[in-house]
Amino acid sequence: MSIAKHLEHTLLKPEAAVADIIRLCDEAVKAGVYGVCINPCYVEMAKHYLGGEDVKVITVLGFPLGASTSAEKSLAASVAVLNHADELDMVMNIGAFKTGDYKAVEADISAVVRGAQGLPVKVIIETCLLNDEEKIKACELIAAAGAQFVKTSTGFNKGGATLADVKLLKEQADKLGLKVKAAGGIRDYQTAKAMLEAGAERIGTSAGAKIVLEEAGALGAK
Repeated sequence: MSIAKHLEHTLLKPEAAVADIIRLCDEAVKAGVYGVCINPCYVEMAKHYLGGEDVKVITVLGFPLGASTSAEKSLAASVAVLNHADELDMVMNIGAFKTGDYKAVEADISAVVRGAQGLPVKVIIETCLLNDEEKIKACELIAAAGAQFVKTSTGFNKGGATLADVKLLKEQADKLGLKVKAAGGIRDYQTAKAMLEAGAERIGTSAGAKIVLEEAGALGAK
């Protein structure tokens, strides 16, 4: 399978305007990527613009801090469903997690899963802020809450995805029935390919179209 079908072409910058989202969607269609990942205010527009194209619309909740209340995140999930989003990426309540209030963290994720009404939910754990034991525990909470993916990073903190983290998360995900999304700092074909080989199922990247072109060049050179 082409790397394209693992890529979520992403634009989450606060200054992103309508024209930027349209350009992102056009690039996604041309490159044949799995989907676009955009802020909630653009979901309905992007879904309408893409029409019948085979490009999923993914949006974010509690982004990028994870500090919204569970009620806010759940409501945002419900609104995203109404706006015809296909998948939801939420940020874990990192403060509660660091406090050791694991019940609150699990309940927070469960609230989004309920609000998602069956749509796939990915949980961003911000790996750069966690040690390995905490990453393992986060995976356990995500699985217990009924989400489908563990995701490494928002891309808005001090670090993004690393191969070591993807391998660790993949090992836990296989035990728990989860999948892994790597995101943050993945801007070229070789890095994306390495993330997939390490166990990621999806790649979140602002360079999705560029990566697809680089793959074509790499394969053509063989």
